[in-house]
Amino acid sequence: MVKRSLQASLIGIQQAKRAFALKGWTQDNLAAEVNLKTRQPIWRFFSGRPVERHTFIEICLVLQLNWREIATNPPAEFLEIEEYTQPTVPDIDTLVQQVRSQRFDKIQYQCGILQLLDISRPVAIDDIYIDVNVLQEIASFQWLEITDLQNLDPKEFDRFGLGEADQNQIPGIQAVETYTKLRVLGKPGVGKTTFLKYLAIQSNQNAFAANQVPIFITLRNFAEESKVTNEFSLLNYIRQEFFTSGISDPSVIETLLNEGRVLLLLDGMDEVLKQQSNAVLSEIRRFSEKYHKNQLVATCRTAAQKLRIRGFTDVEIAPFTLEQIRAFAQKWFVAFTKTNTEDGKAQSVEFIEKLELAENWQFRQLVVTPLFLHLACWVFHGQEKFPAKRTDFYKEGLDLLLGKWDEARGIERDDVYRGFLLPQKLKLLSQIAAATFEQGHYFFEQRVVEQYIGDYIQNLTNVPIDAESLQIESEAALKSMEAQHGLLAERARGIFSFSYLAFQEYFTARKIVASHNLQAFEQALEGLVSHITDPHWREIFLLTATMLRSADSLVQLMKQQIDALVAEDAYLQEFLTWASQKSRSILTQPKDATVRAFYLALSRTPHVASHFALAASLDQGMFLDAALDDLLLECAIDESQDFAHIHACGDALSNILGIVLDVGLYKSLEQLSDQLPNPHHSQEQFRLWSQTNYSAWAEQLKITVINYRNINHQWQFSPEQEQVLQRYYDANQLLLDCLHSNSEVTPAIRQEIEATLLLPQKELEDREWQ
Repeated sequence: MVKRSLQASLIGIQQAKRAFALKGWTQDNLAAEVNLKTRQPIWRFFSGRPVERHTFIEICLVLQLNWREIATNPPAEFLEIEEYTQPTVPDIDTLVQQVRSQRFDKIQYQCGILQLLDISRPVAIDDIYIDVNVLQEIASFQWLEITDLQNLDPKEFDRFGLGEADQNQIPGIQAVETYTKLRVLGKPGVGKTTFLKYLAIQSNQNAFAANQVPIFITLRNFAEESKVTNEFSLLNYIRQEFFTSGISDPSVIETLLNEGRVLLLLDGMDEVLKQQSNAVLSEIRRFSEKYHKNQLVATCRTAAQKLRIRGFTDVEIAPFTLEQIRAFAQKWFVAFTKTNTEDGKAQSVEFIEKLELAENWQFRQLVVTPLFLHLACWVFHGQEKFPAKRTDFYKEGLDLLLGKWDEARGIERDDVYRGFLLPQKLKLLSQIAAATFEQGHYFFEQRVVEQYIGDYIQNLTNVPIDAESLQIESEAALKSMEAQHGLLAERARGIFSFSYLAFQEYFTARKIVASHNLQAFEQALEGLVSHITDPHWREIFLLTATMLRSADSLVQLMKQQIDALVAEDAYLQEFLTWASQKSRSILTQPKDATVRAFYLALSRTPHVASHFALAASLDQGMFLDAALDDLLLECAIDESQDFAHIHACGDALSNILGIVLDVGLYKSLEQLSDQLPNPHHSQEQFRLWSQTNYSAWAEQLKITVINYRNINHQWQFSPEQEQVLQRYYDANQLLLDCLHSNSEVTPAIRQEIEATLLLPQKELEDREWQ
């Protein structure tokens, strides 16, 4: 009868110990390599005691020894048993195709369909997937000074770290083909899992890695099952996977692995609970080294990138380009439009057209990931427009990142930052956002944000925490926040920011709105209004106005602050008085404030006001004033009065005569037109007329326009006054935008503010006494 155990000879023990020493392992390491639960069989092996024969042979294989040379009197009966020798496969290609065929349906079921958030039916991955690009250089790995980032333009904020996009990015599939051991990093919702599933489907359909067997493993499922069995073995887990596909021979997977014919796709390194992550990572390292010929691709959130695996190359999924956004939108609307393909394509075109409008640039900054792009398509599909309140879209996005996204996929994460409830997380994020934004910082050093977190933690408890413990806890909380939802992200070594500027602005506005009592609320509004002339705060005003239950107090404070900008400057008050008087001269006028704005612009930037008048289809008198102001600019005395110039002035004056209704003005302009030289005169006659008459003619034209139309006064503003006027004008525009942003303002206050925009101080005071 064949022996069921083997033991090492003295010479064999010496050979085995030398091989073991070269590995640099402990007996625990060797036990793990052989998939043993304890190291007792290892101890028995090295002490020459009997060991079960399959364990003995496996130990020798791991140590790269010939088991026959190590064993004492190996029985002849199983000298040829292939179960314990390296398998020799006469046709590995045939085996691969057989296994691929048996596994085809399982891979299609695992990876072929996606269940998108809030969509009631699944969608085939081929119907929605867009090829992704990856960044070969990870932005958060680089060393930068905080001063290098503080002056970054807000519209470039979300693109920071991409460098030269065309040079830094390569197609994701190219990265997989280039590196046999690849780890794909990315923020929440950028499509890491979908990319991995796409690889599996492409391989399954012979479009990629057709000579390998694809195996897709969700690591959190592997960890949960391994915890139950107390055996973290990828090999055994894969054997079970194969068993469900009707492949019961354990030697099949060994053969494929030894021949390097497996494409192993490991999804969600960051999704494994902390108490299991070390065991899972250790098993991945062991498996990767033992079966090094095979191709492995793993995914992980960028914030958890410290979970390194030796030999793996890291890349990071890049944000969508505009072309990728267009392609995704077309696929999305075609897939979910209930009528037909053409209707879906038409709606995707409309979606992109509206997305590219100037007022929607904040949406464009967000929809560079599949998660937010899907959300935008879903909202647009239901409403056929983007939400009037961006706060609603931001809130939905935050709900996704702060829990709904993980919950929808059944992911349980470690209890993060002291087990904060959702309201506490929102409050902490709001405090960080408001404090950093108030200082004008989009980027902040790690120590700074940890201080904010530490202060918040300390305020939550009545028990003092020593400085060292608080620092450790704050750092751990920051890393947990980054890994869990990615709202705070490390953009360079030790430098953090909110992942999207829109969220920093949203949380800053939320901090104002969520003030805990009336006094704090009033102080918060006054603090906000103090930034009325700072363009960086424009979005905070708009968000706050739409988030308040009543925005009456805010818009009234804004109006007071705006009027105070010019209240003490007598010359600017004179300018506003003229604009007000001029606006009252318009007979069939639109809103008074609109007319005043027109004449303020006309006196400072006449061509802009002219375009404004034409575009707005305003009063005929305003058309005339804009045309006359353009004429005066065209005929300015300091221009070169050559033949073409004087001829152009004459043509412009003739056109204006066609819209003049005032008889006196008409006759005066007609006389000036008649004074111009005849177009048939020679150039010499034009030159002589210009030298002797043009200056007086142009001056008379200006006097005529001033006398009849009360425009083209030569307002002489100092550079400081120009700046004040521009800030005043922009602040009034912001106030109007807040009123028109679906904010809750009572009709009486709305009407009063609109009626008193751009009025001089005296008229404002007179209205108060009425």
